[in-house]
Amino acid sequence: MRGTDQQQGHVFSYLSAEQRVRKDHPLRPICTMVDKALKELSPEFDKMYAKVGRPSIPPEQLLRALLLQMLYSVRSERLLIEEIDYSILFRWFVGLNLDDAVWDATVFTKNRDRLLEAEVAKDFLALVVEQARGQGWTSDEHFTVDGSLLEAWASAKSFRPKNKKGSPPPDDPGNPMVDYRGEKRSNETHESKSDPEAQMARKGAGKEAKLSYSGNLPVENRNGLIVDSRVWAATGTAERYAALEMLQELPGSRRVTVGGDKGFDTADFVRECRNMWVTPHVAQNLGRRGGSAIDSRTTRQMQALQHDGPALVEVLLSRQELSMPPTITLEQMKGFSLFMLRAVLSGRGDEIIDLARTNLLR
Repeated sequence: MRGTDQQQGHVFSYLSAEQRVRKDHPLRPICTMVDKALKELSPEFDKMYAKVGRPSIPPEQLLRALLLQMLYSVRSERLLIEEIDYSILFRWFVGLNLDDAVWDATVFTKNRDRLLEAEVAKDFLALVVEQARGQGWTSDEHFTVDGSLLEAWASAKSFRPKNKKGSPPPDDPGNPMVDYRGEKRSNETHESKSDPEAQMARKGAGKEAKLSYSGNLPVENRNGLIVDSRVWAATGTAERYAALEMLQELPGSRRVTVGGDKGFDTADFVRECRNMWVTPHVAQNLGRRGGSAIDSRTTRQMQALQHDGPALVEVLLSRQELSMPPTITLEQMKGFSLFMLRAVLSGRGDEIIDLARTNLLR
């Protein structure tokens, strides 16, 4: 029987947003972790707000909305508010009922600024990382650091001389015409009038220069999880100094390794890493004046593999780690199955669990 195309909407709805989101949706475990971290941040939220007055947007909902913006790459906060308004999934994650009114985009931006100025986002990241460490998802031995330029919310037209007192009135106050051809501009003599802390920088040779900040992240090498973050002024050395500061704050006292690109192959960075019991496994910049700062303590294994003749290399592996052949035969599968059966029958099931954890989780 053909269904009826009924255009008139129902007056009442008997399904909640919780029932609309399927049980195996990827946002469900994320929501559980986020709620646990926000519960621990509740005392910090109390310090940020007054005891009396008109209620603002709850900070928990603000952080959940910002997290959605990053997870789904929503290009603007105005578009984010629009999507929260009509998306049942977004309403459920943020904590809004289907009948609740969504905030105004300008009000959302003002409340977001208050949240970021209190450095709550940094505390939120630290709590999430602690949850990951508690679950054994992060490595405490091997890390990789990298940085990138974050474009500032400032126009190149605002980059003007520092000591210039006055200027002729603009032809268009909203979007004035600025002609800086032939003018030598640098961060020492110029600054942005709308964002003085932003620095003019470029990602590489031949790229355009933009007002930017240096964003830096250390990533653990087991599952590729971010464990910290730093945003510095975009100077030529910010990437390396930010990496050293974040490596200094890693928990534990055992020696760790850190990987990086050629930009980290400098004498200062390598020396400070070794002073902190960090072994730098960075790409060698052989084209730099003076050569690479990485010595034989790090490169001797690679030199042995590049040797034409036979070489003896000591490799430390877990006793439970398996060496997988290119092709697995039926006889090999049969022998491995018999080993597991004998281990279980003899009460050595913990060995099977260790075997699976070593070869499947890493």
